[in-house]
Amino acid sequence: MALTPFTNDPLFNSIIRLSHIPDEFSTLFDAPTSKFVRDSNAMASTAVDVKETPEAFKFIADLPGLKKDEVKVQIEDKNLLTISGERTREVKEETEKYHRVERSTGKFLRRFRLPDNVEVDKIAASSENGVLTVTVPKFKPPEPKKPAIVDIPIN
Repeated sequence: MALTPFTNDPLFNSIIRLSHIPDEFSTLFDAPTSKFVRDSNAMASTAVDVKETPEAFKFIADLPGLKKDEVKVQIEDKNLLTISGERTREVKEETEKYHRVERSTGKFLRRFRLPDNVEVDKIAASSENGVLTVTVPKFKPPEPKKPAIVDIPIN
């Protein structure tokens, strides 16, 4: 079973590239007084690496600036791993004025269908330095059974 995220789709990648056109356009007006402010609809395309080891699958997501309580890791329907959260914009003081906003805000949601050979009740998640790691252990393969050998006495 493939664990390929849907972000590898060429059409999706084209859409992502189009969303960065405002970034390239804004370099024309890179003065500190530029009125261009990008309010991205966020971390909607939060990248997640999926790594497989002999013992587990690991899902690794960069979530800079998010606290543990701002991220949810859930299992839905016994085999759907969901990673979600929201980054909100800082409250602006009345005396403050942004000249440029590049850090994305908003909600994100990533889902991954898990294969049948994982131990859902032993999934663990940790967050360190803005990197979320979700470890999904695999079932240990059964030991190969040795054929039973029974000596038959000869009469």
